[in-house]
Amino acid sequence: KKKNGGDQKGPDVVMRIIGKEHKSRGEKKRQTYPPSVSLPDMFPNGLYPEGEIMEHPGDFNTFRTTSEEKRAADRMQESMYNEIREAAEAHRQTRRYAEQFIRPGMTMIDICQKIEACSEKLIRKDGLKRGWGFPTGCSINHVAAHYTPNYGDKTVLKEKDVVKLDFGTQINGHIIDCAFTIAFDPMFDPLLEAVKDATNTGIKEAGIDVRLCDIGERIQEVMESYEVTIDGKTYPVKPIANLNGHSIGSYQIHAGKSVPIVKGRDATKMEEGEMYAIETFGSTGKGYVHEDMACSHYMKNFDAPFRQLRSRKSKQLLTHIDKNFGTLAFCRRWLEDQGQKGYLMALKELCDLDIVRKYPPLCDKAGCYTAQFEHTILLRPNCKEVVSRGSDY
Repeated sequence: KKKNGGDQKGPDVVMRIIGKEHKSRGEKKRQTYPPSVSLPDMFPNGLYPEGEIMEHPGDFNTFRTTSEEKRAADRMQESMYNEIREAAEAHRQTRRYAEQFIRPGMTMIDICQKIEACSEKLIRKDGLKRGWGFPTGCSINHVAAHYTPNYGDKTVLKEKDVVKLDFGTQINGHIIDCAFTIAFDPMFDPLLEAVKDATNTGIKEAGIDVRLCDIGERIQEVMESYEVTIDGKTYPVKPIANLNGHSIGSYQIHAGKSVPIVKGRDATKMEEGEMYAIETFGSTGKGYVHEDMACSHYMKNFDAPFRQLRSRKSKQLLTHIDKNFGTLAFCRRWLEDQGQKGYLMALKELCDLDIVRKYPPLCDKAGCYTAQFEHTILLRPNCKEVVSRGSDY
């Protein structure tokens, strides 16, 4: 147990991380607090630890574990796998640090900046070659996703808050998209358990030639089997029907395929070689989100059309975005950290022309609580690798 943040004396406050399943070789090595040992120093041979290895589901996939052809195809991708695993190791070590320092009383900006400083150091940020995958989401309670504080936002973490911590790392465009939920009050444990179980179910069901709709149906069954009692009132845990997992492409966080978390009709199949973010969201509210609050998240349209820009500032801002983010997501804090001033009208013009897209916070009804767990999986020819798996979740 660790004391509440700050110098005030009070009851011990423990962050509640649900479950310990898989300890990577990286986590068995020594790291300082805060992290100061570089990943190359921890892995001097340059080989980064595998994630959790699982078989692809279905009788139609059993041949993959012994097929020499599939093993040979797998070996050809080893260099790419190692880059993905390095990004995953940076994510694991950053979140372990976050799990140690986050306490009630901290501002959300301070939490995000500490996480970003740590991941920037561990990933050895270098332009678009390696760095952040997207802004640090720290959505609170009824806000399910896409909230990070803009400068001037003085929101403070409270002891009865439920926070979804969603951040990414990337090397050469290979993005690790991984998230977890933190809470300090044990009454929220069943909500976190429900969503963690649902995400692990999605991971188990995912695989080559599996239909996306079948994964969503199983996720929904598992999540809806839970309920949670908050302040004496019992709520069913509902999957948030209009939030999904997704395929991940090179420098493209959402690469076209969506993995539903409710029953549906999308019979599209997963394919060999694809990467996916398997994420589920549970809610004590309506189980449906809408856009609300001030926007902080933006991303250049991957298929941005050519448009004639009117203002010099818009041209300058687009050049800055291309150089620093490309098609990776960014936030207003990062623009300002990089010296951008008076950019809001230029950003609006880029959004109006569909060159850049805005992603406002996604909210269920006020007063409810939402949770999220997410992992990145790699559909290798002969197995499925949960690259971001750690001992925490």
